[in-house]
This record gives sequence, structure tokens and C-alpha cells, in this order.
Amino acid sequence: MVKKREVEKPKINLLDLIPVRNIKWEKKEDGLIILFKPKFEHAFLKKYVLPRLKKPYYKIKLDHVGSFTWELCDGSLRVKEVAKNLKDEFGEDVEPLYDRLALFLQSLEKTHLIFYKREDK
Repeated sequence: MVKKREVEKPKINLLDLIPVRNIKWEKKEDGLIILFKPKFEHAFLKKYVLPRLKKPYYKIKLDHVGSFTWELCDGSLRVKEVAKNLKDEFGEDVEPLYDRLALFLQSLEKTHLIFYKREDK
């Protein structure tokens, strides 16, 4: 039996990635954000089914911390800079900061609401 060589993947540090928004969204008068996630991901369904639906999007309402974080995910700041801004704005209310931020951003990425880009050095 031939043993395959396992190739090590380069380790990616989440703090060095740049989150970028990927969907439509709207800011309400009270400063909270509503995300509009399409009900279908497939191109055929997006083109032919979504226009015929009464409500083609799921509405996801974010709280104050989520809304603040969402606004910072504009493609110009790294995750560590987003964390610093969160710490400056909310102080101890967002502790444990890095765990909460990582979990929030990973759930956004998993549902295709954001994507990450890397800044090549």
C-alpha cells in the first residue's frame, strides 16, 4: 500500500484577514443593520425563481455590536483593527473580544454573508 504524503497547508491567522461584505444591507434610523440574504444561492433559481417571490430575501437583524462590526467589514480593515475599534467603542461589554468576534465572523462567512481577502505583503 502506497502512503500518500500529506501536504501541510499554510496556517492562516484570522487577525490578518480582511472581511468584505457580500450581500445587500440597510441601516435603520436607530443605527441597527438589516441584512438581506437571498433565499436561493443557485444561479438558475436566482434568475428565474427569486423575481417571482413576494419576499425573495431573508431579513437578518443585527444588534448594536453586530451592526458596528458589520459596518467595519468594508474591505479596508483587518480583523485585528476591527477588534481594536470594538474594544474602543464598547469596552468590557464585548469581552472575551477575540472569541466572540471570531465566532461572529466565521458564522457570517459560513452563510456567505462576507468573504475574506488577504493583503499580500
